[in-house]
Amino acid sequence: MKNNWRDGNRISLLENGDQFFPAVFKAIEHARSKVLLETFIWFEDDVGKQLHKVLLDAAQRGVSIEVLLDGYGSPDLSDEFVEQLTTAGVLFRYYDPRPLVFGMRTNLFRRMHRKIVVVDGSVAFVGGINYSAEQMSDYGPEAKQDYSVKVEGPVVDDICQYVISNLPGNDHKRQWWRRRRNPAQENLTPGEAQALFVWRDNDQHRDDIERYYLKMLSKAKREVVIANAYFFPGYRLLHAMRNASRRGVSVKLIVQGEPDMPIVKVGARLLYNYLVRSGVKIYEYHRRPLHGKVAIMDDHWATVGSSNLDPLSLSLNLEANLIIYDRTFNDTLRANLTSLIAKDCHPVVESMLPKRTWWNLGKSVLAFHFLRHFPAMVGWLPAHTPKLAQVMPPAQPHMETQDRVDMGNPASAGIESDAETENQGVKY
Repeated sequence: MKNNWRDGNRISLLENGDQFFPAVFKAIEHARSKVLLETFIWFEDDVGKQLHKVLLDAAQRGVSIEVLLDGYGSPDLSDEFVEQLTTAGVLFRYYDPRPLVFGMRTNLFRRMHRKIVVVDGSVAFVGGINYSAEQMSDYGPEAKQDYSVKVEGPVVDDICQYVISNLPGNDHKRQWWRRRRNPAQENLTPGEAQALFVWRDNDQHRDDIERYYLKMLSKAKREVVIANAYFFPGYRLLHAMRNASRRGVSVKLIVQGEPDMPIVKVGARLLYNYLVRSGVKIYEYHRRPLHGKVAIMDDHWATVGSSNLDPLSLSLNLEANLIIYDRTFNDTLRANLTSLIAKDCHPVVESMLPKRTWWNLGKSVLAFHFLRHFPAMVGWLPAHTPKLAQVMPPAQPHMETQDRVDMGNPASAGIESDAETENQGVKY
C-alpha cells in the first residue's frame, strides 16, 4: 500500500479527551455496519467503561467491530470486561501480548502505538489520544494535553484499507470492504483539505513519518511550530531544524516542562545548547504533561498523529500520522499552539543553558548516543516476531448450549461447550 494525497476532505481538530471522546462515541453510536479501532492504551476507568458500553451496544445491534490493543499499553483489562465484548461478537486482539517475568512486563519494545478509529468507512479519527480518564482536562495536574483529528472524505478510504490490510485474513476483509463501500463516496468532497495518511512500520515504511518532517523543514519559508511530547530525534532532524532557523525561518519547539517521565526532560535538555544557539526557540509546557504530537509549517501544512520524535517512535513503534494541507486547519492548530506558548510555556533562553565545557560536551555526546541508539540496537538483535493474539469468546455452559440445539438430534448437544478457547497468534 502506498501513500497518496487525497483532495476534498473535511478535517476537524479535537483537543484532549473533552472533545475527542464525545465525537468518537457519537460516531460509534451511529455506526451501521463496521467499526475498526486501534489504540495503545485502554484503561478500565470511567472513560474506558464508556467506550466499552458504546461498542457493546453497537455489537448487540449487529455492527461488525474489530479492536486491536497493544499488549504493553493495555495489559490490565479484566476478563469479564473483555468477555462481554467477545460474547457480543467483537473481534478483540492484542498486539504482542507477553507474559510477566518476576512481575515485570517484557514487551518493552516494538509497540503498536497507533490510535485510529474508522466507522462505516465514512469517518475516521487519527491522533495521539488514548482511552483513559487522564486524557480529560478535569483529571487534575496529571491530565494530558493532547490532540486528534476527525476526518471525512476520500482519505478515510486509505485509512480503512490500511487498518484492514494489517488484520488476519486481510484478503477476505479487503473484498468485504470493496463489496460494501458506498459508490457515492467516490465523488464525495465534504471539504477542501488535502490529506495524506502516513505510517511507520518495521518493514517498508521504517522512516516515512520522519521523512515528511524533514521535507517540511527543508521547504519552510516563514514559520515552523513543533509540539512533541517525547522529543529526542536523530541528527538528521536536528540538522534540518537548525538549517531552517539559519535561513530565517522562525522555528519553535514546544516540549514537556512537567513530564510524566523524568528521563524525558533530561533527554530533551541535552539538545538545548545545539538548538538554541542555532536560533531555534524552545518552550517548556508547564501546565500539565504534554502528550501531543503535532506540527505546523507556514500557512498551509500541518500534521497530527501518534508518532513522537524519539527513538521508540522513529525506530521501533508502529505509528500513524495524518499530514494536512489546508489553511483553515493550519490556522486553527496555530492559534491553539500560540495560546499554549503565551499562557502555559516558559521560554528556554541562553542563560539557562549549561556551560559549554569539554566535560559537559563529553557527557552530552555519550548520553545522546546511548539514549538515541539503544532502542534501535534492540531492533537489530534477534528477537521474537510480534504477533496478534485474538481473545476468543468464552465457551457457553452445557445447559445453555443444549437449549440451542435441535432437540431431535441429541447427539449434537454440547458441541459448543467444547469450542476452542485458546488465544490464537497471527504474525503482524
